[in-house]
Amino acid sequence: MSYPLPLPQSHPLLTVSKPNETIWQIELHNGDDSRLTRQLLEEAFLPALDVVEKDWRKALKSGRGDAALVIVGNTKQDKFFSNGLDYENAIKDPTFRKEVFNPWIKRLLTFPIPTICAINGHAFAAGFLLSLCCDYRVMTSGRAWCCFNEVHFGAPLPPPFAQIIKVKLVDPRLVRKCALEGHRFVPRELEAAGVVDRLVDGKSSDVLAAAVEFAKSREALAKGQVWGKIKEELYREVIVAIDEGRNVERPAKL
Repeated sequence: MSYPLPLPQSHPLLTVSKPNETIWQIELHNGDDSRLTRQLLEEAFLPALDVVEKDWRKALKSGRGDAALVIVGNTKQDKFFSNGLDYENAIKDPTFRKEVFNPWIKRLLTFPIPTICAINGHAFAAGFLLSLCCDYRVMTSGRAWCCFNEVHFGAPLPPPFAQIIKVKLVDPRLVRKCALEGHRFVPRELEAAGVVDRLVDGKSSDVLAAAVEFAKSREALAKGQVWGKIKEELYREVIVAIDEGRNVERPAKL
């Protein structure tokens, strides 16, 4: 595979690169705020995950199994990691959630190598969800908020969202604050709660560099080839919610 690899090649919305032999990197650049559109997920993000896994499995056959994946927002700015879904178009698309969004959640949540999210700015709604689907989070210590704001719009949480909040935040007080109060968490709160593993001073490039270094400390965990299988058991409630294909009558504002 030749890197860097822009996807889709006709109109790149993300780029897959390989900082070294064992680390892969996905950088979102659907504008400055990296909205999660159907095109981004279907034509870029899901194919990018396939590329990374295929390349890793090829390395395994050669006796090399160390691997990790870092995901970062547009590094040409320091304001956003991801501003969530392209809401207006998402609610007009009756198949988006079932055919694209939910399968993407499941794929990322159970990815077979360690995933590290480099949160280089605000992560709202589905952007925060993206970060929680990763195994580890490295975040800027600067001005950045993470939140689910559905309660402020009178919209219920889709089942996979609710399940991910419960299994990733764990503490009932934290879950309540996140889901029922729509609290905007700042970096220090997330670090203190154990949601973020490391805070980094500086710009997006510094957050990314720290995430790559963190990834190196976890890459050996991929060698056993059971990382994804273990996560399937840990997050069974989320997977069941996705596979059941349950829908809410009123789409959430994401």
